[in-house]
Amino acid sequence: MTDVTANGADAAVRGGSDGQSFGSLGYRTYVLLTLTVVYTFNFIDRILISVVGRPIIDEFGLTNFQFGILSGLGFALFYTLLGIPIASLSERVSRVRIIGVCVILWSAATVACGFTTGFVTLLLARLAVGVGEAGCTPPANSLISDYYKPVARPTALGIYAVGITAGGVLAQVGGGWMIQNFTWREAFIYVGAPGVLIGLLVLLSIKEPPRGYSDPPGAAKPERASFTDALSEVISKRTFWLVTLASTICAFAGYSLTGFAPLHIQYTHGYTAGETAIQFMAIFGIAGSVGAFLGGWLTERANRFSGTAACWVPGIALILCGPFYFTGFVTMAVPVLVVTMIAANLLQYTYLGAQYNISQAVVSLRVRATSVAIFLFIVNLIGYGVGPPTFGLIADQITNDWIAASAFAGEITANCSLTDPDLSEALLGACLEAKAVGIRWACAYATLLFSLAGVFFVITSSTFVKDVQSAQAKGV
Repeated sequence: MTDVTANGADAAVRGGSDGQSFGSLGYRTYVLLTLTVVYTFNFIDRILISVVGRPIIDEFGLTNFQFGILSGLGFALFYTLLGIPIASLSERVSRVRIIGVCVILWSAATVACGFTTGFVTLLLARLAVGVGEAGCTPPANSLISDYYKPVARPTALGIYAVGITAGGVLAQVGGGWMIQNFTWREAFIYVGAPGVLIGLLVLLSIKEPPRGYSDPPGAAKPERASFTDALSEVISKRTFWLVTLASTICAFAGYSLTGFAPLHIQYTHGYTAGETAIQFMAIFGIAGSVGAFLGGWLTERANRFSGTAACWVPGIALILCGPFYFTGFVTMAVPVLVVTMIAANLLQYTYLGAQYNISQAVVSLRVRATSVAIFLFIVNLIGYGVGPPTFGLIADQITNDWIAASAFAGEITANCSLTDPDLSEALLGACLEAKAVGIRWACAYATLLFSLAGVFFVITSSTFVKDVQSAQAKGV
């Protein structure tokens, strides 16, 4: 195995010609684990706002729509728009520098969230978090592919992907503990600050390998398609658009629940933000991780007798997911909520692997990167960006309707604060009940979208085989 030093450029080239991995085993492992930690913090910093949402809403007197902007579009806008340009930039400049600088940027922006004074300043800080996080995954995937030879890449990229679930669970457990012991401002500061040091560590300790170093000698390089040609091929694939529609619907509902489900548990069932994160959301996150694995495992086995398993396995799971989620939100019994939510999360995340599998399988090899970029652009912008604000508006409308029909009409609105010292005990009770009703039914309506997405996943079965065969005939 080739051990490459910073000054061993010639040795690096020779190692690459043999199709070997870059650097020693120990150093490669260090790089992979460091990038996995970076990816973990990537998700912790973006999800933290959902953990500490209630005290922010109360302090700033936010509507659900405004909180939806902060948890959705405020992050997703630049994160989505800059994803493709940064991916293109990483093909030409140092990927290590892009990652290091972006980690420092989004970490500093997370710290800045703790010093904000209202909706506008917090929104600006969240936009900056999105700008920084856009520079994480594209260059990191490229970097890992040059550190590991093809046979080792699936395992390496799988380890890197652990950052998604690890970040989600740690955000709930760590953020929940912090909000129990500190203020929401301190939670942002303490979570964001270590990221600045991690970014410096990336810049100072990770080497930039030669591009394509670990590819085997004579590896086929597919002809790069122009964006116009790639777009033309993608547009022609009905399956691609069906799976994009289904996945966007899932994201539309899923990202909404990420922000608002914790509020439902707090308003309706009386738990604190910290208790909600640790006792509920962390467990649901683990269930979702298991569901993502089970989705791939079941699809792999179903593929032995069905060429469309990638379509109908997640489709059936999502159809079943909706009723479980709906029951969890409308029940007043906490044990029923826990059981149905665990089942719903297991079923919901079965589609994660399938969406990438289908969107790439139906296009030729030279167009796959572009197809995934287009797919993610649509899913993130509409699902992540538009979903939470939309359901925030729905929650606000339901809340205001409840208030208008109550004895407290004209005295409180949807953005009433549960910590407002000027509100009487009766008004505070009405404010809590109105918020609980609005959030509960907005979340319940959102869950019905999962079943609709499942139907579209099943429908992709009708064109999947034809589009895959067409892509294979087209070749590279």
